[in-house]
Amino acid sequence: MLEKINSSEDVKKLNYEEKNKLAEEIRKYILEIVSNNGGHLASNLGVVELTIALHSIFDFNKDKIVWDVGHQTYIHKILTGRKEKLKTLRKLNGIAGFPKTNESKADCFNTGHSSTSISAALGMARARDLKKENHSVLAVIGDGALTGGMALEALNDTGYSKCKMTVILNDNEMSISPNIGGLNKFLSRLRTKKLYTKSNNTMKKIINKIPLIGKPTIRIIQRIKTSIKQLIIPKMFFEEIGFTYLGPVDGHNIKELENILNLSKQVEGPVLIHVLTKKGKGYKIAEENPDKYHATGPFDIQTGKAKKVKGEDYSKIFGEKIVELAKKNDKIVTITASMKDGTGLTKFQKEFPTRFFDIGIAEQHAITLAAGMAKGGLIPVVPIYSSFYQRCYDQVIHDIAMQDLPVVLCVDRAGIVGADGETHQGILDMAFFRLVPNLTIMAPKDFKELEDMLEFAVNLKKPVVIRYPRGGEDKEIKFEKHDEIKIGQAEIVKEYSSEKNQKEINKTLIIAIGKMVAYGIKMANKIEKEDKKTKVKVVNARFIKPFDNKKITKLIKEANEVITIEDGTNINGLGTIIKELIVEEEIKNIKLKTIAYPDEFIPHGSVEELEQIYLKS
Repeated sequence: MLEKINSSEDVKKLNYEEKNKLAEEIRKYILEIVSNNGGHLASNLGVVELTIALHSIFDFNKDKIVWDVGHQTYIHKILTGRKEKLKTLRKLNGIAGFPKTNESKADCFNTGHSSTSISAALGMARARDLKKENHSVLAVIGDGALTGGMALEALNDTGYSKCKMTVILNDNEMSISPNIGGLNKFLSRLRTKKLYTKSNNTMKKIINKIPLIGKPTIRIIQRIKTSIKQLIIPKMFFEEIGFTYLGPVDGHNIKELENILNLSKQVEGPVLIHVLTKKGKGYKIAEENPDKYHATGPFDIQTGKAKKVKGEDYSKIFGEKIVELAKKNDKIVTITASMKDGTGLTKFQKEFPTRFFDIGIAEQHAITLAAGMAKGGLIPVVPIYSSFYQRCYDQVIHDIAMQDLPVVLCVDRAGIVGADGETHQGILDMAFFRLVPNLTIMAPKDFKELEDMLEFAVNLKKPVVIRYPRGGEDKEIKFEKHDEIKIGQAEIVKEYSSEKNQKEINKTLIIAIGKMVAYGIKMANKIEKEDKKTKVKVVNARFIKPFDNKKITKLIKEANEVITIEDGTNINGLGTIIKELIVEEEIKNIKLKTIAYPDEFIPHGSVEELEQIYLKS
C-alpha cells in the first residue's frame, strides 16, 4: 500500500481495509528509518491512524493543521509527498524532524516547542474569517502539552471567540472505561444535531412562560442537567469555556476517527475532539517503554538496544553531583519541567522523592516556583534545556534576579544539539542571560569543572547560571589542572611555550569558555605546529558574568592577537565582552578574531558537522 501513496489524494481513494494495511506498513517504515537515523519514535507510532484519518477527511493543500511540538509529524510527511525524503530524516541538508514551511505547503506553521498550536491555529482561523475565506483549521496537541500555560490561555481565548476551528487532544495516558466512552460518543452526536439545540431552546421558552414557577423551574432543570453532565462527562471543562466536546474516540480506529472528524465539520464554533492513543503503538518494546523511545538514537529493531553505547555525559555528571551535594545539604531541592531523565534527575528522585518536583511542561511555573522555594529558605536547582529557558526569561528576571534569590539555573543542552535543528539549538542563552543584573554566569570546560561549579553555586547564596553542552567531554583533550572556582576568576590552561634563540615571537591569546576551551587547546597546538614564530596562550574564561576584566586586560596587552571561541551567538557573548574591554581599556594595535555562531538560526545536522561549518578557525 505504501508504494501507492504519494499524496493525500491517494489516501482518500482507499477503503478501510486498505487504510489499516497502510497503517501497518507506515509503522514498519518509520521503525526502519528511526532505527537507522534516530528520532522521535513512540509519539509517531501513536498517531498513525489519526494522521491517516485526518488526510482522508481534510485537504491540506487548503486546510490548515498545526502540530503541537511537531515531533509526531513523520506520518504527515509521508502522506504529503515526502516518503522518500524521510530516509534523510535529521541528516545535514535532509528532511527535518519537525514541521517546516519550506519543505511543503502542507506544513503551514513551524513548531518545535510545546503548547503553541492552539494559539497559532486560532490566529489562522481569525485571519481566514477576516479575509472571508473558507477552509478548516485544526490544532493537534498532546495531553502533556496542555500543562503549558500558553495552551490554557489559548483554550480560554478560543472558547470565548466562538471561532470555527478544531482542537484535537491526543491523549495517550488517560484511560476511560468503555461504557462512559460509548455514552460520550452518543452525546457528542446528539449535541451536533440541530434538532437538539432547537428543541432545547423551544422547551426553555415554553417553561419560562409559566407564571411564577417558570423561571425557577428552568434554573432547577439547568442545575440538574449540569450536575448529571458533570457526573457522566469528565471533560465538562472544555464545554464550560465554550467548546463543543466530542469523544473520547479510539485513536487507532480509522473508521471511528473519520466519523468524528466529519461530525466536527458540522459544528459552528470551536470543537475539541478527545482522541485516545497509545504511544509506541505496534512496536511492543516502545509500548512498554514510551519515555525511553520518545526520542532515541539509532537502535536495533529486534532488541531495542542502542547501536551506540552511551557514555558519560554532562547531564549524568550533573545528576550524580547534585545527589552528592543534597546528601550534605538538606536545603537542596530540584525541579524539572517534565524532563527528569533527559536532565539527569532520575537518581535524585529515587534518593530524595520529597525534595524532587516534576511540574510538567511548564517552564515559567518552574522558575517562579523555585523563587518561592528560595524565599522559603531552600536552595532550588533547576535543570532546563537551553532552548526551553527561552520560555521563562521574564520569570528569571522578575522573580529571581530582581530579588537576588539563591536559585541554581542549570542550562543543559547549551550550544549546538544537532539533529533537532533550529528550535532546539542552545546558542542564545549566554547572550540573553548576560543582560540580566545579579546573575552569575559560568560554563565548565569538563566534567570535573561542572562538579566544582555546582558545589560553588549551591553555596554562593545568589542566582547562578551554569551552562553545559549535550554529550560528553572532548575525547582528545584531558585537563589535569583545575584551579579553585572563585567568583569572576578566569584560569590559564596553556602558557606560551618558550623558544630559545628566537628574536621575534608573535603572541596569540586564545580566550574560550565551556566546551570550547578544549577546542582552543587544539587550535593553539595547530597554530604553533604550522607557524614556529607564533606562541599561543589559552585562557578558560569560566565566567561570562562577572568577567575577569583585570586579568584578561593584562593578558590582552601582552599579546599581538586575540582569538575568542564560544558555542553561542556572536552577539553579546564572549566575543562581545572582549570587544567592549578593548574599547574601554583603550588597547591599541591588537588583532581580534571572534569564533562563534552567526546571527542566524542553525539548521539540523550532527554536532560535528555543524561545528565544522559554522565555527571556522
